[in-house]
Amino acid sequence: MRYAYFPGCSYHGTGKEYELSTHAVAKKLGMELVTIPDWSCCGATASHGKSHLLNIALPSRNLGIAEGMGIDEVTTGCAACYQQLANANKKMIENEDLRNKVNSITGKPYKGTLKVKSIVEAIGIVDPETIKSQVVKPLTGLKVACYYGCLLVRPPEITGFDDPENPMFIDNIMKLAGAEALDWAHKTECCGASLGVSNLDVAVRMIDRILAAAVESDADCIAVACPFCHLNLDWHQKSVNRKLRKSYDIPVFYFTELLGLSMGISPDELGFKTHFTDTKKVLSVVG
Repeated sequence: MRYAYFPGCSYHGTGKEYELSTHAVAKKLGMELVTIPDWSCCGATASHGKSHLLNIALPSRNLGIAEGMGIDEVTTGCAACYQQLANANKKMIENEDLRNKVNSITGKPYKGTLKVKSIVEAIGIVDPETIKSQVVKPLTGLKVACYYGCLLVRPPEITGFDDPENPMFIDNIMKLAGAEALDWAHKTECCGASLGVSNLDVAVRMIDRILAAAVESDADCIAVACPFCHLNLDWHQKSVNRKLRKSYDIPVFYFTELLGLSMGISPDELGFKTHFTDTKKVLSVVG
């Protein structure tokens, strides 16, 4: 399994744990992630509010470069990056006039030959027996609220790899890792994304509803697949606690961190120490 890999702008910053754990898990599964050379920002989350053309051109530049790598499929970890790349891919394939216009702007012509997958899908389609064969430290007893957010599986005409209302890819991966994936009501609710930066008063109310639902489901932790979702649910727990007088203390992980832990990869290598909410309680559950 060989993919052209788009890291996204968070890969050395707020999403570094995702980057570390994704590569560690991919190596275990025999997945080769080849970073797209000279990649550039895909435009998430602001470009769609500025210009439709800009919103297509920014990710299409990366698709044009990836197409020249001789690899058939592109993958990325960030849900917002995935949404941008998948949306641009569909639009560029379906609209020749748009494709010609964008190609003349980017200087990186894209013919529309690629398939774009989220890393959730890329790992989720691996043979379950292959994943189970790498699990040496099952997450037995760990109750996980799998959180997909609003971009990973919507709209279905762009994404199409999982149910847009009750997605199960991350749930199934967590089950293979030995954890209990909980049935809960907020797995696709929006966390506010960049509102955590621009309008925190609104964002904390959205984050609060998600955290409350996870706690109500008796979750030990939350598993996510997006740097913005992780930032809001992890870092902004303290904002919710301060502004709404709550007392949340629930660890939030990238799903690849938990999968990697079950594969025997050390917590330090997976980035556990750089979380804002203490992760020790999860380690105490799984040993």
